[in-house]
Amino acid sequence: MLIQTKELCKNYNGMLALDRLNLHLRQGEILGLLGPNGAGKTTAIHILLGLLTASSGEVSVLGMSPLRDRHRIASRINFSSAYTNLPTNLKVKETLSIYAKLYGIKNAKQKIAQLLDMFEVGHLRDRIYGALSSGEKTRLNLVKSFLNDPELLLLDEPTASLDPEVADRVRKILKGIQKERNLGIIYTSHNMPEVEEMCDRIIFINKGQTIAQGTAGEIKATFNSKTLDQVFIKIVRGDLVSKEEAPS
Repeated sequence: MLIQTKELCKNYNGMLALDRLNLHLRQGEILGLLGPNGAGKTTAIHILLGLLTASSGEVSVLGMSPLRDRHRIASRINFSSAYTNLPTNLKVKETLSIYAKLYGIKNAKQKIAQLLDMFEVGHLRDRIYGALSSGEKTRLNLVKSFLNDPELLLLDEPTASLDPEVADRVRKILKGIQKERNLGIIYTSHNMPEVEEMCDRIIFINKGQTIAQGTAGEIKATFNSKTLDQVFIKIVRGDLVSKEEAPS
């Protein structure tokens, strides 16, 4: 099991950002972590990355503690978000070279060139990162996330700033790499058709609590909905089935 949490809680001054979250991720699986803004998704990701300490519960990443074993885990995982910037005052190739050194990547120039071409941003290598469009930055964040050939990848809204055509190409690239390397991926998105296309299983959370989990088909059946968009709206508006009825 790549990730396992048991009864995971995070309390901020009396407010539960996570309330007994149980999730697991197997090797070669893409798990959609879904919910409205403020649901607890970012808190969960930060705990998995070792950036936050849980208030209670258990969490295991690659069989280790993300807090005690953070340095051992760091070389085997990576993270990308459409909302996280790389250093803004350096050229793209300089920024990626710095990350490659941090990860201890051999043949770094070759690796960087390969990934830039794969994500179709090779023409940006000599551009200043801070001057790029949000969509270009998003793809370069994805390039960064694959530099160390991670076993586990955490993707936060990986296509949020991309136009539909580019987003489609990026999804195909991600799927191709994931299948080739048997990666485990935690995937957050507000694009429900994208989630259904990309994810093997889904867990919906709201106000820190697990509302439903299972395949897209199971969850749609549970909520008597034709689409995940309809499920999302029902969850946000509180039109819920009982937890006992939700698929495990």
